[in-house]
Amino acid sequence: MTAIPALRIRKAAVLGAGVMGAQIAAHLTNAGVETVLFDLPAKEGPKSGIALKAIENLKKLSPAPLADKNLAAAIIPANYDEDLDHLKEVDLVIEAIAERMDWKLDLYKKIASHLSKTAVIASNTSGLSINTLAEALPEEMRHRFCGVHFFNPPRYMHLVELIPTKLTDASVVEGLEAFLATTVGKGVVIAKDTPNFIGNRIGVFSMLATMHHTEQFKLGFDTVDALTGPAIGRPKSATYRTADVVGLDTMVHVIKTMGDTLADDPWHAYFKTPAVLQALIDKGALGQKTGAGFYKKVGKDILVLRSPAQNSGHPWPDSSQEPDYQPASQQASDEVAAILAIKDPAEKFAKLRASSDPQAQFLWAIFRDLFHYTAYHLADIADTARDVDFAIRWGYGWKLGPFETWQAAGWQQVAGWIAEDIQAGKAMSAAPLPAWVTDGRNGVHGKAGSYSAASNTDEPRSTHTVYARQLFPDAILGEKFDQGTTVWENDGVRLWTLGDDGVGILSFKTKMNTVNDQVLDGIQHAVGIAEEKLRAMVIWQTGEPFSAGADLKGALGLLKDGKFDAFEAMVANFQRTSMRIKHALVPVVAAVRGLCLGGGCEFQMHSARTVAALESYIGLVEAGVGLLPAGGGLKELAVRAANGNPADPFESLKKVFETVAMAKVSGSALEAKQLGLLRESDVVVFNAYELLYVAKQVASALAESGWRPPLPARAIPVAGDTGTATFKASLVNLQAGYFASEHDVAIASRIADTLCGGGIERGSLVDEAWLLKLERKHFVELAKTEKTQARIAHTMATGKPLRN
Repeated sequence: MTAIPALRIRKAAVLGAGVMGAQIAAHLTNAGVETVLFDLPAKEGPKSGIALKAIENLKKLSPAPLADKNLAAAIIPANYDEDLDHLKEVDLVIEAIAERMDWKLDLYKKIASHLSKTAVIASNTSGLSINTLAEALPEEMRHRFCGVHFFNPPRYMHLVELIPTKLTDASVVEGLEAFLATTVGKGVVIAKDTPNFIGNRIGVFSMLATMHHTEQFKLGFDTVDALTGPAIGRPKSATYRTADVVGLDTMVHVIKTMGDTLADDPWHAYFKTPAVLQALIDKGALGQKTGAGFYKKVGKDILVLRSPAQNSGHPWPDSSQEPDYQPASQQASDEVAAILAIKDPAEKFAKLRASSDPQAQFLWAIFRDLFHYTAYHLADIADTARDVDFAIRWGYGWKLGPFETWQAAGWQQVAGWIAEDIQAGKAMSAAPLPAWVTDGRNGVHGKAGSYSAASNTDEPRSTHTVYARQLFPDAILGEKFDQGTTVWENDGVRLWTLGDDGVGILSFKTKMNTVNDQVLDGIQHAVGIAEEKLRAMVIWQTGEPFSAGADLKGALGLLKDGKFDAFEAMVANFQRTSMRIKHALVPVVAAVRGLCLGGGCEFQMHSARTVAALESYIGLVEAGVGLLPAGGGLKELAVRAANGNPADPFESLKKVFETVAMAKVSGSALEAKQLGLLRESDVVVFNAYELLYVAKQVASALAESGWRPPLPARAIPVAGDTGTATFKASLVNLQAGYFASEHDVAIASRIADTLCGGGIERGSLVDEAWLLKLERKHFVELAKTEKTQARIAHTMATGKPLRN
């Protein structure tokens, strides 16, 4: 169903080993693309020392750019003096040097003669003209040049803006779009070649408007962050913390680009560095990278810069003063907090606009000016309103884009208010709203597609074949997708089909997709139905996470009531469910994304195959609540160790013992393989929106191959009491060094005993039932202890583990 893309990328080069260049190289390497990282020749030491240092630094960055730290060794360091011959072999070059047009043009001239006749060249510029950059290349290369703008940090931010020039071949754009979507896992937005493209054009304007209104309404910086973060569906870093993380010097550069290149913009007067921002930079306070900006950390305390309004008539900045910080503590006022809690967006916006509270007036003002600016420039910067909303959601982490927010609040009502404020001189610009805004429409997103101001029509989603792989793409406001046909359901799960491929999809109904009795019984029943009526089954959740594990509330209730027989029966049913998945007569594939903890992890371990999104955080975390994995997880690890090294399973158990005893959670699907929680044969998918498609294909392939479940394991060699004793010896040292409590050691000792097969001789042969019985025994005995029950109760109350 999907055409093979014309663009095949085996090897890439990234030019520039700065913050973005090195992280782009890291993510290409995550995706299995051999990558050469170039930078200037070092003046001392190895000629490629700058690139080498950048690669080494990747291991230290947080959040981690590398999905597996071992991948750093795969990146090839290079310099422009000695290594330009590398470029002859590459299929894709991404330039990511500093935002200086002259430097970029010089570099293009330097590399042009070394590139192959088919290599695609792209700039990661955040806003310089792509058409102007193309002019530095020989004419025969210009049709293979475009902009490819990643957002920071490139591994985690979903957005990539793809900016063709007037000459870029359509096949290059289509091939890159497919590569970026599937191989690199990104949400691709095609942007026009205008300054700062879409994401930064709108996102930076929003920050400038927020900074302007902070001063207008005399609010503190921490107050503004309390108002412009999760309270309105935006990231925790909100406005001023985001500026600190991005770097205040970087912010100034982007603002300068807008000021220099957008002279005719009706909002041009605001495209200048706010005085407070410039004063911080003049004092060397550049944000997080220098330890101080709008915020600074002193010991464990977070301090915030006093805003001019808070400085008692002596406004800072003043060149004679040092920045003045105070404890960060401001929150939304009671009135505004109550308004923001209103579910109906139309009512919420009406109350914000009508309120006399300065915080409410501030919020209405920043939304009004954002809506005004975005509508005014839609025709210039983007093909459709959908592209604008996705660019802001994927690049800035907002739950809704500006057009979605406006439409949800009542398009014509809000448009009328904006027009009134423009007329009254309250808006940041006197420019009128475009005529299309008030043509009687109810919004810009509808059944026919999303509005294009340039063509004055509603445009459907892209028909590019790569998007056929996204069975449930990220939905724009009001979009509905086929929810399939229900085969069977109970209160815990729904078994359904999508299309006529005979592959069932099993989805949980519980909060955080936790596992309770209804889920356990539902899985077993669904497997039975799949064996009768379907070719295969995929366990896939309609939203993250895959599963947060067992329902602790129900378990703790049984323990508190002293119903230990019922508690043990629940554990036995958990194990029965895992074994039903493993020994199903049709392949059961687990499609994992997000958190996959405890019982959820055990289910995927027992599946015929796991297909995991790269951003899957997988772990057997029961030790954190005073228990051990007892849904077959330890049994499965013991079986895998025996299969991997029958002569000495202990060697294979060393790594997984530490993984389970320390309740480690992988930082990615690739790391989960290193930890022994995923198999080498399990599949990693980089775009989470393609997960279900790939999982169904894998399940179908297994069914087509004549799937048979594994035979019951009846002769599993174990490490025995010798292995357990070795593990316990290492625990003594941990306890002596105060790295583990007495209860930690007790839990870990029981994990060791289970993994090693109990108190029997090394090399003894046991069956799966023996190991499952050990799991149950230790699980129930731990659950009866006061300390474990205290850990469970504490985790339920706080969401954090208790060390006791």
